[in-house]
Amino acid sequence: MTIFCAQPDPPELAAVLSRIRKKKEDYEKYNFTATQDRTLRAFFDLAQEFETIENFYRIAVFVPKIFMDFDACLYLVDVDTGELKRVCDSLNALGVCGMDPPEGVKVSSQPYEFGDSFFAPIRGNKRLFAIKAIARATDIIGMFEVFPKKHLTDKDRFFFEKYANRIGYNLHYKLLAKQNEEHLKFINTLVADIEHNVIAPNIKYKYFLKLIEKKINELESVMLLLKQHLEEAEAANCPMVKDAEEIEGRLQGAINDLRSYYKDIEKHFENTSLFLESLLRREHFQKGELVLRRRKCNFRKEVIEPQLERYRERLARRGIVIDNQLGGVPDEDISLAVDIGLISQVYANLFSNAEKYCQEVTDEHGNKIKFMAYGRQIMPNYFGPGKDGIKFNVFTTGPHLSPEEAKHIFEEGFRARSASENRPGTGHGLHFVKKIIEVHGGEVGYEPVPLGNNFYFVLPIQPELSNKENS
Repeated sequence: MTIFCAQPDPPELAAVLSRIRKKKEDYEKYNFTATQDRTLRAFFDLAQEFETIENFYRIAVFVPKIFMDFDACLYLVDVDTGELKRVCDSLNALGVCGMDPPEGVKVSSQPYEFGDSFFAPIRGNKRLFAIKAIARATDIIGMFEVFPKKHLTDKDRFFFEKYANRIGYNLHYKLLAKQNEEHLKFINTLVADIEHNVIAPNIKYKYFLKLIEKKINELESVMLLLKQHLEEAEAANCPMVKDAEEIEGRLQGAINDLRSYYKDIEKHFENTSLFLESLLRREHFQKGELVLRRRKCNFRKEVIEPQLERYRERLARRGIVIDNQLGGVPDEDISLAVDIGLISQVYANLFSNAEKYCQEVTDEHGNKIKFMAYGRQIMPNYFGPGKDGIKFNVFTTGPHLSPEEAKHIFEEGFRARSASENRPGTGHGLHFVKKIIEVHGGEVGYEPVPLGNNFYFVLPIQPELSNKENS
Protein backbone atom coordinates (compact mmCIF):
# COMPACT_ATOMS: atom_id res chain seq x y z
CA MET A 1 0.00 0.00 0.00
CA THR A 2 1.28 3.45 -0.93
CA ILE A 3 1.19 5.95 1.95
CA PHE A 4 0.77 9.57 0.90
CA CYS A 5 2.20 11.97 3.47
CA ALA A 6 2.61 15.73 3.40
CA GLN A 7 4.33 18.17 5.70
CA PRO A 8 2.21 19.12 8.74
CA ASP A 9 -0.02 22.08 7.95
CA PRO A 10 -1.29 23.81 11.15
CA PRO A 11 -3.99 25.89 9.35
CA GLU A 12 -5.48 22.74 7.75
CA LEU A 13 -5.29 20.85 11.04
CA ALA A 14 -7.17 23.67 12.73
CA ALA A 15 -9.85 23.53 10.03
CA VAL A 16 -10.27 19.77 10.47
CA LEU A 17 -10.50 20.03 14.25
CA SER A 18 -13.03 22.84 13.91
CA ARG A 19 -15.24 20.71 11.67
CA ILE A 20 -15.01 17.76 14.08
CA ARG A 21 -16.13 19.94 16.97
CA LYS A 22 -18.92 21.42 14.85
CA LYS A 23 -20.08 17.94 13.89
CA LYS A 24 -20.14 16.93 17.56
CA GLU A 25 -22.30 19.96 18.34
CA ASP A 26 -24.59 19.19 15.41
CA TYR A 27 -25.24 15.61 16.52
CA GLU A 28 -25.96 16.78 20.05
CA LYS A 29 -28.43 19.29 18.61
CA TYR A 30 -30.02 16.71 16.28
CA ASN A 31 -30.76 14.51 19.29
CA PHE A 32 -31.71 11.53 17.10
CA THR A 33 -33.64 8.70 18.72
CA ALA A 34 -31.91 5.38 19.37
CA THR A 35 -33.70 3.90 16.34
CA GLN A 36 -32.67 6.78 14.10
CA ASP A 37 -29.06 6.46 15.29
CA ARG A 38 -29.06 2.74 14.50
CA THR A 39 -30.62 3.46 11.09
CA LEU A 40 -27.88 5.95 10.22
CA ARG A 41 -25.07 3.68 11.47
CA ALA A 42 -26.47 0.72 9.54
CA PHE A 43 -26.63 2.81 6.38
CA PHE A 44 -23.00 3.94 6.73
CA ASP A 45 -21.74 0.41 7.53
CA LEU A 46 -23.64 -1.28 4.70
CA ALA A 47 -22.79 1.46 2.17
CA GLN A 48 -19.12 0.63 2.75
CA GLU A 49 -19.66 -3.12 2.83
CA PHE A 50 -21.46 -3.40 -0.52
CA GLU A 51 -19.45 -1.95 -3.39
CA THR A 52 -21.81 -1.89 -6.37
CA ILE A 53 -24.07 1.05 -7.18
CA GLU A 54 -27.07 -1.30 -7.46
CA ASN A 55 -26.59 -2.58 -3.91
CA PHE A 56 -26.16 0.97 -2.67
CA TYR A 57 -29.56 1.83 -4.16
CA ARG A 58 -31.11 -1.15 -2.33
CA ILE A 59 -29.47 -0.18 0.96
CA ALA A 60 -30.71 3.42 0.70
CA VAL A 61 -34.39 2.38 0.53
CA PHE A 62 -34.47 -0.83 2.57
CA VAL A 63 -32.60 0.37 5.68
CA PRO A 64 -35.46 2.81 6.60
CA LYS A 65 -37.96 0.06 5.80
CA ILE A 66 -36.38 -2.53 8.10
CA PHE A 67 -35.23 -0.23 10.92
CA MET A 68 -38.08 2.32 11.00
CA ASP A 69 -40.92 0.65 9.06
CA PHE A 70 -41.11 3.42 6.46
CA ASP A 71 -41.27 2.68 2.74
CA ALA A 72 -38.95 4.72 0.55
CA CYS A 73 -38.17 5.50 -3.09
CA LEU A 74 -34.90 6.82 -4.50
CA TYR A 75 -35.02 9.22 -7.48
CA LEU A 76 -31.96 10.47 -9.36
CA VAL A 77 -31.44 13.16 -11.99
CA ASP A 78 -30.45 11.62 -15.34
CA VAL A 79 -27.05 13.06 -16.23
CA ASP A 80 -27.84 13.16 -19.97
CA THR A 81 -31.39 14.54 -19.96
CA GLY A 82 -31.55 16.36 -16.62
CA GLU A 83 -34.86 14.60 -15.90
CA LEU A 84 -35.80 12.92 -12.63
CA LYS A 85 -36.05 9.11 -12.79
CA ARG A 86 -36.96 6.41 -10.33
CA VAL A 87 -34.05 4.17 -9.39
CA CYS A 88 -35.17 1.87 -6.57
CA ASP A 89 -37.96 1.58 -4.02
CA SER A 90 -38.77 -0.63 -1.03
CA LEU A 91 -41.79 -2.17 -2.80
CA ASN A 92 -40.27 -3.28 -6.12
CA ALA A 93 -36.52 -2.87 -5.50
CA LEU A 94 -34.74 -2.21 -8.83
CA GLY A 95 -37.87 -3.12 -10.77
CA VAL A 96 -38.72 0.58 -11.06
CA CYS A 97 -35.28 1.63 -12.31
CA GLY A 98 -35.51 4.12 -15.19
CA MET A 99 -39.24 4.81 -14.78
CA ASP A 100 -40.61 8.34 -14.80
CA PRO A 101 -41.76 9.71 -11.43
CA PRO A 102 -45.46 10.10 -10.67
CA GLU A 103 -46.93 13.36 -11.94
CA GLY A 104 -46.28 16.10 -9.40
CA VAL A 105 -42.98 14.70 -8.15
CA LYS A 106 -40.23 17.17 -9.01
CA VAL A 107 -36.68 18.20 -8.17
CA SER A 108 -36.57 20.72 -5.36
CA SER A 109 -33.84 22.26 -3.23
CA GLN A 110 -36.29 22.24 -0.27
CA PRO A 111 -38.19 19.35 1.35
CA TYR A 112 -41.87 19.13 0.41
CA GLU A 113 -44.90 16.92 0.82
CA PHE A 114 -46.98 15.54 -2.00
CA GLY A 115 -49.80 13.03 -1.74
CA ASP A 116 -49.03 10.63 1.08
CA SER A 117 -45.25 11.14 0.86
CA PHE A 118 -42.47 13.32 2.19
CA PHE A 119 -39.67 14.29 -0.25
CA ALA A 120 -36.16 15.40 0.75
CA PRO A 121 -33.54 16.68 -1.71
CA ILE A 122 -30.40 14.60 -2.28
CA ARG A 123 -27.40 16.89 -2.55
CA GLY A 124 -24.08 15.94 -4.07
CA ASN A 125 -20.68 16.95 -2.75
CA LYS A 126 -20.10 20.44 -4.18
CA ARG A 127 -16.32 20.00 -4.17
CA LEU A 128 -16.66 17.03 -6.50
CA PHE A 129 -18.65 18.85 -9.16
CA ALA A 130 -15.42 20.50 -10.35
CA ILE A 131 -14.05 17.00 -11.03
CA LYS A 132 -17.08 15.51 -12.74
CA ALA A 133 -20.58 16.90 -13.00
CA ILE A 134 -23.12 14.25 -11.99
CA ALA A 135 -26.26 16.38 -12.44
CA ARG A 136 -26.89 19.44 -14.54
CA ALA A 137 -26.54 23.02 -13.30
CA THR A 138 -27.41 22.21 -9.67
CA ASP A 139 -26.01 20.38 -6.67
CA ILE A 140 -29.34 18.51 -6.29
CA ILE A 141 -28.73 15.09 -7.79
CA GLY A 142 -32.02 13.47 -6.77
CA MET A 143 -34.93 13.21 -4.35
CA PHE A 144 -35.68 10.76 -1.52
CA GLU A 145 -39.32 9.84 -0.91
CA VAL A 146 -40.63 8.45 2.40
CA PHE A 147 -44.18 7.23 2.99
CA PRO A 148 -46.76 7.05 4.50
CA LYS A 149 -46.47 10.61 5.77
CA LYS A 150 -49.20 10.13 8.37
CA HIS A 151 -46.72 8.17 10.52
CA LEU A 152 -43.99 10.80 10.17
CA THR A 153 -43.22 13.09 13.08
CA ASP A 154 -41.41 16.41 12.69
CA LYS A 155 -38.36 14.68 14.15
CA ASP A 156 -38.64 11.97 11.45
CA ARG A 157 -38.85 14.59 8.72
CA PHE A 158 -35.70 16.27 10.01
CA PHE A 159 -33.97 12.89 10.25
CA PHE A 160 -34.80 11.98 6.63
CA GLU A 161 -33.48 15.35 5.42
CA LYS A 162 -30.14 14.43 7.00
CA TYR A 163 -30.43 10.86 5.75
CA ALA A 164 -30.93 12.14 2.18
CA ASN A 165 -27.81 14.29 2.56
CA ARG A 166 -25.80 11.19 3.56
CA ILE A 167 -27.16 9.33 0.53
CA GLY A 168 -26.02 12.19 -1.71
CA TYR A 169 -22.46 12.36 -0.44
CA ASN A 170 -21.98 8.59 -0.50
CA LEU A 171 -23.66 8.21 -3.87
CA HIS A 172 -21.63 11.01 -5.44
CA TYR A 173 -18.38 9.29 -4.47
CA LYS A 174 -19.66 5.93 -5.70
CA LEU A 175 -20.73 7.36 -9.04
CA LEU A 176 -17.34 9.00 -9.45
CA ALA A 177 -15.61 5.75 -8.48
CA LYS A 178 -17.67 3.87 -11.07
CA GLN A 179 -16.84 6.43 -13.75
CA ASN A 180 -13.16 6.29 -12.83
CA GLU A 181 -13.24 2.49 -13.01
CA GLU A 182 -14.76 2.68 -16.49
CA HIS A 183 -12.15 5.24 -17.51
CA LEU A 184 -9.34 2.99 -16.27
CA LYS A 185 -10.76 0.04 -18.19
CA PHE A 186 -10.92 2.21 -21.30
CA ILE A 187 -7.33 3.42 -20.82
CA ASN A 188 -6.04 -0.15 -20.34
CA THR A 189 -7.87 -1.25 -23.49
CA LEU A 190 -6.54 1.78 -25.34
CA VAL A 191 -2.97 1.01 -24.28
CA ALA A 192 -3.34 -2.55 -25.54
CA ASP A 193 -4.69 -1.17 -28.83
CA ILE A 194 -1.77 1.27 -29.06
CA GLU A 195 0.73 -1.55 -28.57
CA HIS A 196 -1.05 -3.71 -31.14
CA ASN A 197 -2.00 -1.10 -33.73
CA VAL A 198 0.66 1.61 -33.36
CA ILE A 199 3.89 0.49 -31.71
CA ALA A 200 4.09 -3.01 -33.19
CA PRO A 201 3.31 -1.88 -36.80
CA ASN A 202 5.74 1.03 -36.36
CA ILE A 203 8.57 -1.49 -35.84
CA LYS A 204 7.83 -2.85 -39.31
CA TYR A 205 8.91 0.46 -40.82
CA LYS A 206 12.44 -0.42 -39.77
CA TYR A 207 12.21 -3.45 -42.06
CA PHE A 208 10.95 -1.27 -44.92
CA LEU A 209 13.78 1.19 -44.36
CA LYS A 210 16.30 -1.66 -44.58
CA LEU A 211 14.78 -2.70 -47.91
CA ILE A 212 15.03 0.87 -49.23
CA GLU A 213 18.66 1.12 -48.10
CA LYS A 214 19.39 -2.17 -49.81
CA LYS A 215 17.93 -0.89 -53.08
CA ILE A 216 19.90 2.37 -52.82
CA ASN A 217 23.07 0.29 -52.35
CA GLU A 218 22.13 -1.75 -55.41
CA LEU A 219 21.67 1.45 -57.43
CA GLU A 220 25.13 2.62 -56.36
CA SER A 221 26.58 -0.72 -57.46
CA VAL A 222 24.86 -0.32 -60.82
CA MET A 223 26.33 3.18 -61.07
CA LEU A 224 29.82 1.76 -60.63
CA LEU A 225 29.19 -0.70 -63.45
CA LEU A 226 27.78 2.09 -65.61
CA LYS A 227 30.89 4.20 -65.00
CA GLN A 228 33.12 1.28 -66.04
CA HIS A 229 31.15 0.84 -69.27
CA LEU A 230 31.29 4.55 -69.98
CA GLU A 231 35.05 4.57 -69.50
CA GLU A 232 35.35 1.66 -71.95
CA ALA A 233 33.03 3.40 -74.42
CA GLU A 234 35.03 6.62 -74.16
CA ALA A 235 38.24 4.71 -74.79
CA ALA A 236 36.60 3.24 -77.93
CA ASN A 237 35.55 6.74 -79.08
CA CYS A 238 31.86 5.87 -78.91
CA PRO A 239 29.82 8.89 -80.21
CA MET A 240 27.07 8.37 -77.59
CA VAL A 241 29.38 8.78 -74.58
CA LYS A 242 28.57 12.44 -73.97
CA ASP A 243 24.81 11.80 -73.83
CA ALA A 244 25.32 8.77 -71.62
CA GLU A 245 27.51 10.77 -69.21
CA GLU A 246 24.75 13.36 -68.88
CA ILE A 247 22.29 10.60 -68.01
CA GLU A 248 24.84 9.19 -65.55
CA GLY A 249 25.08 12.57 -63.82
CA ARG A 250 21.31 12.84 -63.48
CA LEU A 251 21.10 9.30 -62.16
CA GLN A 252 23.90 9.94 -59.64
CA GLY A 253 22.09 13.09 -58.48
CA ALA A 254 18.88 11.10 -57.96
CA ILE A 255 20.78 8.44 -55.97
CA ASN A 256 22.40 11.12 -53.80
CA ASP A 257 18.98 12.65 -53.13
CA LEU A 258 17.56 9.25 -52.25
CA ARG A 259 20.41 8.63 -49.85
CA SER A 260 19.84 12.02 -48.20
CA TYR A 261 16.07 11.50 -47.95
CA TYR A 262 16.64 8.02 -46.58
CA LYS A 263 18.90 9.34 -43.82
CA ASP A 264 16.34 12.02 -42.87
CA ILE A 265 13.50 9.48 -42.76
CA GLU A 266 15.65 7.06 -40.75
CA LYS A 267 16.47 9.73 -38.16
CA HIS A 268 12.83 10.76 -37.95
CA PHE A 269 11.74 7.13 -37.56
CA GLU A 270 14.29 6.45 -34.82
CA ASN A 271 13.29 9.56 -32.88
CA THR A 272 9.54 8.97 -33.28
CA SER A 273 9.92 5.33 -32.27
CA LEU A 274 11.95 6.34 -29.22
CA PHE A 275 9.30 8.85 -28.13
CA LEU A 276 6.39 6.49 -28.85
CA GLU A 277 7.93 3.68 -26.85
CA SER A 278 8.87 5.85 -23.90
CA LEU A 279 5.58 7.78 -23.70
CA LEU A 280 3.08 5.01 -24.50
CA ARG A 281 4.72 2.40 -22.29
CA ARG A 282 2.17 0.03 -20.76
CA GLU A 283 3.70 0.36 -17.27
CA HIS A 284 2.97 4.12 -17.19
CA PHE A 285 -0.75 3.45 -17.51
CA GLN A 286 -0.81 0.44 -15.21
CA LYS A 287 0.88 2.31 -12.34
CA GLY A 288 -0.47 5.78 -13.07
CA GLU A 289 3.02 7.28 -13.09
CA LEU A 290 6.12 7.42 -15.26
CA VAL A 291 8.03 4.14 -15.03
CA LEU A 292 11.72 4.30 -15.95
CA ARG A 293 13.74 1.88 -18.01
CA ARG A 294 17.24 2.94 -17.05
CA ARG A 295 20.46 1.96 -18.75
CA LYS A 296 23.96 3.38 -18.81
CA CYS A 297 24.64 5.45 -21.87
CA ASN A 298 26.99 7.90 -23.51
CA PHE A 299 24.90 10.94 -22.65
CA ARG A 300 26.28 13.20 -25.36
CA LYS A 301 26.16 10.71 -28.23
CA GLU A 302 22.90 8.93 -27.33
CA VAL A 303 20.83 11.75 -25.85
CA ILE A 304 22.06 15.26 -26.68
CA GLU A 305 23.47 14.97 -30.20
CA PRO A 306 20.46 13.16 -31.77
CA GLN A 307 18.11 15.85 -30.45
CA LEU A 308 20.44 18.69 -31.41
CA GLU A 309 20.63 17.28 -34.94
CA ARG A 310 16.84 17.57 -35.19
CA TYR A 311 16.95 21.28 -34.34
CA ARG A 312 20.22 22.31 -35.98
CA GLU A 313 18.67 23.56 -39.23
CA ARG A 314 15.75 25.23 -37.45
CA LEU A 315 18.12 27.10 -35.15
CA ALA A 316 20.26 28.14 -38.11
CA ARG A 317 17.20 29.47 -39.98
CA ARG A 318 16.50 31.77 -37.02
CA GLY A 319 20.11 32.93 -36.98
CA ILE A 320 20.89 31.15 -33.70
CA VAL A 321 24.52 30.09 -33.32
CA ILE A 322 25.20 26.89 -31.35
CA ASP A 323 27.93 26.71 -28.71
CA ASN A 324 28.37 23.02 -27.89
CA GLN A 325 30.97 23.21 -25.13
CA LEU A 326 30.20 20.45 -22.62
CA GLY A 327 32.14 21.85 -19.71
CA GLY A 328 35.14 19.59 -20.18
CA VAL A 329 33.60 16.54 -18.47
CA PRO A 330 34.63 13.39 -20.36
CA ASP A 331 31.75 10.95 -20.98
CA GLU A 332 33.72 8.01 -19.64
CA ASP A 333 34.15 9.72 -16.26
CA ILE A 334 30.40 9.81 -15.60
CA SER A 335 28.39 6.91 -14.20
CA LEU A 336 24.95 7.90 -15.37
CA ALA A 337 21.98 5.63 -16.03
CA VAL A 338 18.80 7.16 -17.43
CA ASP A 339 15.69 6.34 -19.39
CA ILE A 340 17.05 7.44 -22.76
CA GLY A 341 13.63 7.91 -24.36
CA LEU A 342 12.32 10.18 -21.62
CA ILE A 343 15.53 12.16 -21.09
CA SER A 344 15.75 12.70 -24.86
CA GLN A 345 12.38 14.41 -24.66
CA VAL A 346 13.78 16.74 -21.98
CA TYR A 347 16.35 17.98 -24.48
CA ALA A 348 13.74 18.06 -27.27
CA ASN A 349 11.66 20.45 -25.15
CA LEU A 350 14.63 22.61 -24.14
CA PHE A 351 15.96 22.88 -27.72
CA SER A 352 12.44 23.62 -28.99
CA ASN A 353 12.15 26.47 -26.47
CA ALA A 354 15.58 27.73 -27.52
CA GLU A 355 14.38 27.89 -31.12
CA LYS A 356 11.23 29.81 -30.15
CA TYR A 357 12.51 32.20 -27.50
CA CYS A 358 16.20 32.92 -28.18
CA GLN A 359 16.64 36.64 -28.90
CA GLU A 360 19.42 38.92 -30.03
CA VAL A 361 21.28 40.88 -27.35
CA THR A 362 24.25 43.24 -27.19
CA ASP A 363 27.37 41.97 -25.47
CA GLU A 364 29.83 43.98 -23.37
CA HIS A 365 31.75 44.96 -26.52
CA GLY A 366 28.68 46.34 -28.27
CA ASN A 367 28.33 43.36 -30.61
CA LYS A 368 24.93 41.95 -31.55
CA ILE A 369 24.85 38.26 -30.66
CA LYS A 370 22.24 35.52 -30.71
CA PHE A 371 23.20 32.04 -29.61
CA MET A 372 22.29 28.92 -27.70
CA ALA A 373 24.75 26.99 -25.55
CA TYR A 374 24.56 23.73 -23.67
CA GLY A 375 26.93 22.21 -21.19
CA ARG A 376 27.36 20.30 -17.96
CA GLN A 377 29.35 20.33 -14.76
CA ILE A 378 29.90 18.06 -11.77
CA MET A 379 28.17 19.24 -8.59
CA PRO A 380 29.98 17.66 -5.59
CA ASN A 381 27.73 16.62 -2.68
CA TYR A 382 24.71 18.21 -4.39
CA PHE A 383 22.31 15.55 -3.10
CA GLY A 384 24.04 15.19 0.28
CA PRO A 385 27.44 14.12 1.59
CA GLY A 386 29.10 11.81 -0.92
CA LYS A 387 26.11 12.13 -3.31
CA ASP A 388 27.37 14.04 -6.32
CA GLY A 389 25.20 15.38 -9.06
CA ILE A 390 25.76 16.47 -12.62
CA LYS A 391 24.19 19.68 -13.88
CA PHE A 392 23.07 19.87 -17.53
CA ASN A 393 22.01 23.21 -18.93
CA VAL A 394 20.64 24.90 -22.03
CA PHE A 395 21.32 28.63 -22.28
CA THR A 396 19.79 31.14 -24.69
CA THR A 397 20.40 34.83 -25.17
CA GLY A 398 17.51 37.17 -24.43
CA PRO A 399 15.83 39.24 -21.71
CA HIS A 400 15.48 37.69 -18.26
CA LEU A 401 12.23 36.36 -16.86
CA SER A 402 10.72 38.46 -14.11
CA PRO A 403 11.20 37.08 -10.55
CA GLU A 404 7.46 36.23 -10.39
CA GLU A 405 7.54 34.39 -13.74
CA ALA A 406 10.67 32.49 -12.67
CA LYS A 407 8.77 31.11 -9.64
CA HIS A 408 6.08 29.52 -11.81
CA ILE A 409 7.89 28.67 -15.05
CA PHE A 410 7.84 24.89 -14.42
CA GLU A 411 4.16 24.79 -13.43
CA GLU A 412 1.58 23.11 -15.67
CA GLY A 413 -0.01 25.56 -18.12
CA PHE A 414 2.13 28.55 -17.11
CA ARG A 415 3.66 30.68 -19.86
CA ALA A 416 5.80 33.75 -19.34
CA ARG A 417 4.23 36.92 -20.69
CA SER A 418 6.98 37.40 -23.28
CA ALA A 419 6.68 33.75 -24.34
CA SER A 420 2.95 33.92 -24.97
CA GLU A 421 3.14 36.88 -27.35
CA ASN A 422 2.72 35.67 -30.96
CA ARG A 423 4.31 32.32 -30.17
CA PRO A 424 2.40 29.02 -30.12
CA GLY A 425 2.57 26.89 -27.00
CA THR A 426 0.58 25.34 -24.16
CA GLY A 427 2.85 25.84 -21.16
CA HIS A 428 3.17 22.07 -20.81
CA GLY A 429 6.74 21.51 -21.99
CA LEU A 430 8.72 22.65 -18.94
CA HIS A 431 6.26 20.98 -16.58
CA PHE A 432 6.82 17.75 -18.51
CA VAL A 433 10.59 18.29 -18.18
CA LYS A 434 10.17 18.72 -14.43
CA LYS A 435 8.21 15.47 -14.08
CA ILE A 436 10.78 13.45 -16.03
CA ILE A 437 13.75 14.83 -14.10
CA GLU A 438 12.06 14.36 -10.73
CA VAL A 439 11.19 10.74 -11.45
CA HIS A 440 14.92 10.27 -12.16
CA GLY A 441 15.59 11.62 -8.66
CA GLY A 442 16.83 14.96 -9.95
CA GLU A 443 15.90 18.64 -9.82
CA VAL A 444 15.13 21.32 -12.40
CA GLY A 445 15.82 25.03 -12.22
CA TYR A 446 16.06 28.37 -13.95
CA GLU A 447 18.64 31.10 -13.42
CA PRO A 448 19.10 34.51 -15.04
CA VAL A 449 22.71 34.89 -16.16
CA PRO A 450 24.60 37.56 -18.11
CA LEU A 451 23.20 37.94 -21.64
CA GLY A 452 20.30 35.53 -21.16
CA ASN A 453 18.51 32.66 -19.46
CA ASN A 454 19.79 29.31 -18.26
CA PHE A 455 17.47 26.33 -17.84
CA TYR A 456 19.08 23.37 -16.14
CA PHE A 457 18.52 20.03 -14.47
CA VAL A 458 20.69 18.11 -12.02
CA LEU A 459 20.80 14.30 -11.97
CA PRO A 460 22.38 12.14 -9.28
CA ILE A 461 25.51 10.26 -10.32
CA GLN A 462 24.95 6.62 -9.45
CA PRO A 463 28.02 4.82 -8.02
CA GLU A 464 26.77 1.69 -9.70
CA LEU A 465 23.59 0.50 -11.38
CA SER A 466 21.72 -2.38 -9.77
CA ASN A 467 20.22 -5.19 -11.82
CA LYS A 468 16.76 -4.09 -10.75
CA GLU A 469 17.25 -0.58 -12.15
CA ASN A 470 18.69 -1.94 -15.33
CA SER A 471 15.78 -4.26 -16.04
